[in-house]
Amino acid sequence: MQVKSAMRGLLSAALFTLFAGAGLVRAEGTAYVSNQEGGVSIVDLAKMEVTGELDVGGKVPRGLGLADKGRTLVVAVRESGDIALIDIASGKVTRRIAVGKNPEFVRVRGDMAFVSFEPASRLGPPPKAGGEKKEEGKKEEGKDAAAGKAGGHDDDDGDKEPAKIAVIDLKRGKVVRNIIGGPETEGIEFTPDGKRLVVTNEADNTLTLHEIKTGKLLKKVDTTPYGARPRGVKVSPDGKTYVVTLEFGNTFLVLDDKLAPVKAVPTGLAPYGVSFDRKGERLYVATSRSKALEVYDGRTFEKIKDVALEADRCWHFSFTPDDSRILVACGRSDALVIVDAATLEVSGRIADKRLPWGVVTWPRSMGSLDQP
Repeated sequence: MQVKSAMRGLLSAALFTLFAGAGLVRAEGTAYVSNQEGGVSIVDLAKMEVTGELDVGGKVPRGLGLADKGRTLVVAVRESGDIALIDIASGKVTRRIAVGKNPEFVRVRGDMAFVSFEPASRLGPPPKAGGEKKEEGKKEEGKDAAAGKAGGHDDDDGDKEPAKIAVIDLKRGKVVRNIIGGPETEGIEFTPDGKRLVVTNEADNTLTLHEIKTGKLLKKVDTTPYGARPRGVKVSPDGKTYVVTLEFGNTFLVLDDKLAPVKAVPTGLAPYGVSFDRKGERLYVATSRSKALEVYDGRTFEKIKDVALEADRCWHFSFTPDDSRILVACGRSDALVIVDAATLEVSGRIADKRLPWGVVTWPRSMGSLDQP
């Protein structure tokens, strides 16, 4: 497994050099940020500033990923119920592939994209977590209700019909099958062999394991004993451990490679985005209501530090390709917060004024939405 990871790293570096020479990416790499009230921002990681925007041809882009060796950006567009394939070189949408109502999370593996969507979704704020202070709950609910009215809220909580994961052949431009998830599917992760999906299902507090080839449900794990509302999910680089954030439990759950729960670890308020670093030595968790990026030992899960972000609704994040910095998308603060990965201190901010949701980079980096 380590040999394969090293080979992937060498290939990514080679491709990175090729594209940099062709002018398709900057030498330090490029980040792409989906904005719920706009398109996709292009961030030059050499300058650490927004240098352009890609029009997705619809409202409320959310999940995104890169395909075709970094040449194509795949973006879930909520209002049009599809994914947009954007040619990076020209900046144009080259194809739209219908998915279904409320597409959200995107993962790309090879020539296939996996996109969660919720047929029973409805606009409006999510339910409040138990144990919140009334003042905080009212404040957050008001913000979310306003965003929902404006078409910017992305947490629709459809719980009458199971959500689905569309399996899309990007070369053929079509959905080849739909995998039935639980109510309100959120995060998606691959097993190390690439043959199965681990899915978090918020509304019924479960993790489900599915065979990709057939869509067959192989296992279901109830998170209720540990906490409610599973959201983010990541597998460790060695493939031996899964971590799932439980937003209403203020906890993350550690599971083994068979998805058997091992331990629950307390976090700050409302954990969501989660990722290991490239070597699996550290685990990072974005706690949106604690306004922090929490850092843990990647093997013992002892806390190392809380990095105060001083920003609102920080959900998704990504390392830069050289692993030196972490970009955190903080939607309600309309900014990307930059964290120095060595010092674990905030080193800067990038203004992004249209409700940033998710961030990925090319070459691919470790992050809550992607991995090399």
